Amino acid sequence: MHIHILGICGTFMGGLAALARESGHQVTGCDANVYPPMSDQLQALGIELVQGWGPEQLALKPDLFVIGNVVSRGNPLIEAILDAGLPYVSGPQWLADHVLQGRHVLAVAGTHGKTGTSAMLAWILEHAGLQPGFLVGGVPQNFDVSARLGKQNCFVIEADEYDTAFFDKRSKFVHYRPRTVILNNLEFDHADIFADLAAIETQFHHLVRTIPASGRIIVNAREEALQRVLKRGCWSELQRFGPRKEEPGAFRARGEPQAFDVLRGSLKVARVEWELIGEHNQLNALAAIAAAEHVGVRPEQSAAALAQFKNVRRRMELRGEVAGIKVYDDFAHHPTAIRTTVNGLRRRVARADRILAIFEPRSNTMKLGAMTSLLPWALEEADLSFCNQQGLSWSATEALVPLGKQAWVGADVDALVAAVCKVAKPGDHLLCMSNGGFGGIHDKLLKALAARG
Repeated sequence: MHIHILGICGTFMGGLAALARESGHQVTGCDANVYPPMSDQLQALGIELVQGWGPEQLALKPDLFVIGNVVSRGNPLIEAILDAGLPYVSGPQWLADHVLQGRHVLAVAGTHGKTGTSAMLAWILEHAGLQPGFLVGGVPQNFDVSARLGKQNCFVIEADEYDTAFFDKRSKFVHYRPRTVILNNLEFDHADIFADLAAIETQFHHLVRTIPASGRIIVNAREEALQRVLKRGCWSELQRFGPRKEEPGAFRARGEPQAFDVLRGSLKVARVEWELIGEHNQLNALAAIAAAEHVGVRPEQSAAALAQFKNVRRRMELRGEVAGIKVYDDFAHHPTAIRTTVNGLRRRVARADRILAIFEPRSNTMKLGAMTSLLPWALEEADLSFCNQQGLSWSATEALVPLGKQAWVGADVDALVAAVCKVAKPGDHLLCMSNGGFGGIHDKLLKALAARG
């Protein structure tokens, strides 16, 4: 079958393309914006990419169009498909019908940490010899691909609450029918499609309704929103993780995020020593350990796998170092994620080292200005903060007033690079945060720093 994927360079649709190609289908696709790492992965697979949404793409004559949620009514290619009466389906529905059917699906849901936790879980199962399939929203460095079919029954999927397609406004994760699900955390996000947190909680409960009685829900004990979700009704086994105090049967950590004991109640069941930093990764590890146990992997086996875990690209990824100045790339874009990322780096670097947080509010939620009041809180542990004003309808300068002289706002990426290079000095850590390509700022910073001599 020849499938043509609209929005192919998104992390989910790009992974779907890889799975379709591995399944033996002919795959082509189109998108408006192409940037690594997904574009590199697709090209390596030999998948033909078409720039833009021209209706002339009908001449490719695919058997089926697979539609990503990036495209909406008014898109010229969508309008041409509808006018011609050609067959189309959403990405999540295609995945459910052609890849997930009949498999033990392990889904990772939550506002934050989905990609990292999915990668951890996939690696744990791989290390245990279960040869899982997976689709995650990034490129796990233990595998160097974002998706694969796998050779046995387990399939790990990052389960997103964003809507499915222009014709299906349910959250993507309701299509996946998991048997094991992680509910990592839950905050307000996606202000472009959800009115408030209660609306997102409703979608999470739709997911809970799809899990069989023999399934397992692994839930963060610290999250009040998730407790509200489960109070609406729960028909599956519950496994809690992360309580701040000892709780019978719950998984919790004792120790620093880089080296900690895993406890079930009061009993030590494993010890994790690994390269990752931050309490958020410690909690993600507990969730992954609990999920892996549901398919027969003992906690001590999971801990041994995590000792070899290399995380996902664009998660505190060191892109280079010039004259003692390190440049990092991170996917953080929600205020809570920004704060957590900065805190994780702060806990790792020397006390005297400075952190320069460089970010762009690029997500739909941030572009709408729904969380501007939280930005000073998110950035308070950084020594200096640099924000990209480009594309925003609200004033980043006004939003960052509480940070005083610690904050600087630039009109575009080049202005940010120039401002950072004026103040950066040996020992600094330049933490670039965005859910997009950020205009290639990482390479621009490294080149500009090198040019200073």
